[in-house]
Amino acid sequence: MPPPNSPPIAIRPARTREADILTSLAMESKAHWGYDDAFMEKCRLEMTVSPKNIEHHTVVVAQVGDEIAGFYSLEADGQGGGEIDKLFVRPNFIGHGIGRHLFEDLCRRAGDEGIQVLYLDSDPQARGFYERMGCAVIGEVPSGSIPGRMLPRLQRPVGIAVGAVT
Repeated sequence: MPPPNSPPIAIRPARTREADILTSLAMESKAHWGYDDAFMEKCRLEMTVSPKNIEHHTVVVAQVGDEIAGFYSLEADGQGGGEIDKLFVRPNFIGHGIGRHLFEDLCRRAGDEGIQVLYLDSDPQARGFYERMGCAVIGEVPSGSIPGRMLPRLQRPVGIAVGAVT
């Protein structure tokens, strides 16, 4: 949960003018896990959120007061599947329930969009979070940024409660 006396968490659609803010947040969040500058530079393209992404996909932010605390991006495949493209929390908000709030909202929206199963390629550092949210590892996929690096591939049925074990 947010720290005591903090403003409530507001979940809302991202605005196209926030693309650079979301890109910076994604980079800051990923770097929080100890990745060096060279690694982060290789990831920059995958971490980038463009105004076009916001216009054509479901991109949602968690806002606490005037600060964007986190966001997610969801892409429906039109056949009952959905890809969690990004889910990042600003480091000073990690551990305060922002990620869970975002994931719960993501699952609600996915269901509303007719998505039955969610998929994602997770950073190894985030795997535990996704497993706590009810995702299961179904394999590994190559990183789109770092040759030779493998990422866990996860899936989750939309209709289960957040945190339920699949």
